[in-house]
Amino acid sequence: MSVLILAEDIDATADLMVRALMDREVVVHRVNTAWFPAQLSVTAELRGERWAGRINTPARVIDLEGITAAWYRSPRAYRFPDDMNPAERAHANLEAKYGLGGVLSSLPVLWVNHPARLADAAYKPVQLVTAARCGLDVPETAITNDPDVVHAFVKGGKTVTKTFGTNTIMEEGVRKISFTRLVQESDLDDLRGLDQTTHLFQRWVPKAYEVRMVVIGDHITAASIHTRSATAYIDWRTDYDSLDYSLIEPPPDVVDGVRRLMTSMGLVYGSLDFVVHPDGAWTFLEINAGGQYGWLEDATGAPLTDQLADLLAGGQP
Repeated sequence: MSVLILAEDIDATADLMVRALMDREVVVHRVNTAWFPAQLSVTAELRGERWAGRINTPARVIDLEGITAAWYRSPRAYRFPDDMNPAERAHANLEAKYGLGGVLSSLPVLWVNHPARLADAAYKPVQLVTAARCGLDVPETAITNDPDVVHAFVKGGKTVTKTFGTNTIMEEGVRKISFTRLVQESDLDDLRGLDQTTHLFQRWVPKAYEVRMVVIGDHITAASIHTRSATAYIDWRTDYDSLDYSLIEPPPDVVDGVRRLMTSMGLVYGSLDFVVHPDGAWTFLEINAGGQYGWLEDATGAPLTDQLADLLAGGQP
């Protein structure tokens, strides 16, 4: 029995997980896919209904058939030699994705979470419609690149806009971050460039506080997030120092909806965000199937590392 952890070389949360699994006398293999092909090689042969073979690293040989669980934490992209031209690099990357990535993805083990399920869950439109089907309340939402639609939606009430994917870009060597922001009337005066790609607009949800919920297998941990900052009231990621956390019990109907959502999306781990209205109602915002949990464990003392380690050590797909 062994657990494969796919993570970056420097990752404090992965370090804690390695120790937690070793405390459970589980063999741990930690791999960064960026090691391929310089420091990692793979040999796999189809035997019956599964791939058998090995992954070789400078430190160890990993038996594919011995892996019982895999944690897709945050590995980096394959890294190819600098002397390859762009066409060669693109070809090699695609072959590695479908070759090495395909072998790993096909392993009949417990995945937290399976790469294909992670890819599906990354689509916010999929998240929102699935959450609604599972009985969770979701915000009124518009996705468009039509300025006229934006004008009409904003006139319907207080509106926020946010990104679909990562909120970080690098431009001319400068790291820029985009947070959720309120759309002002003055923003509508110049919407040049809006038609060049899709944008997400949502109706502002009346907010008493927010909740970060972490689902690990059957465990559901929810923490309220209160802020003393005006900017963090719009997006709490803007000012972590202003935040206060408390563990709370989510309403039974929300728990039921979340369990249906996790099952529907094929996930065993997820970090979910909710807004709690002044009247106590909960509105789902999004789910991050690979979201961080270490900071919440530090803030609340919730045993999230132990819960995940127990899940991985169990190794039941």
